[in-house]
Amino acid sequence: MLRTAGLIIIGNEILSGKCQDQNSFFLAAELRLLGVSLMRISVIPDDLDEISNEARSFSGAYDLVFTTGGVGPTHDDITMEGIARGFGVQLVRHPLLEDKFRQRYGSEANEAVMKMAEVPEGSEVLEFSTNNFPLVIFKNIHIFPGIPRYLQEKFTLVRERFRASGFYLKRIYLRADESDIAAILNTVVARNSCVTFGSYPILNNPEYRIILTIESKIKDDVETAVEELLAELPEGILVRVQ
Repeated sequence: MLRTAGLIIIGNEILSGKCQDQNSFFLAAELRLLGVSLMRISVIPDDLDEISNEARSFSGAYDLVFTTGGVGPTHDDITMEGIARGFGVQLVRHPLLEDKFRQRYGSEANEAVMKMAEVPEGSEVLEFSTNNFPLVIFKNIHIFPGIPRYLQEKFTLVRERFRASGFYLKRIYLRADESDIAAILNTVVARNSCVTFGSYPILNNPEYRIILTIESKIKDDVETAVEELLAELPEGILVRVQ
């Protein structure tokens, strides 16, 4: 059974090139290990309409949605408000988060600090036994911070919630150019609609020049596709299969 995900990266700093996005690579790799198929990554600005539209669209299209960025105390931290607007609900101050901030900041818990206690009405707040800040979940949208270290720490604590059946993957290394095997590959792809194929040219490698990937949730489908492809390839170009 395929479990799908969508990822929304929120922040003007990513689109302007002021900061390099690390979160999409981390989450894509983690979700693949968990057996979740990441279907789309969207990078959008700190804009209420953009956030609300994308959150609503992704929530309806994918089983899991992850957002990163825009969850702090400053003027451009509007992810919570954008998600609330997208679903026509109010922002409310969550008592658990409010208590956390009052404990942490004491008399310095001003309005800017308490802004971070506001969540879309109906959100689940997942508390950790560690010192990590709670995770806010609205419907199927998991709202993560944008700072890579914080995101990675928090995701590690909840990653098993997302686990699905794994992918089976085979890699075929070839000493050839893509043009040499394109017709054969296209034919095998057409016969194996339940399998995902990839073809990746490799530069400056004396051993092989292409890596083909063949993957599916069903092991037998992968094995069948590999056998068909190997039977069609010209002699002398196969380096190895892993």
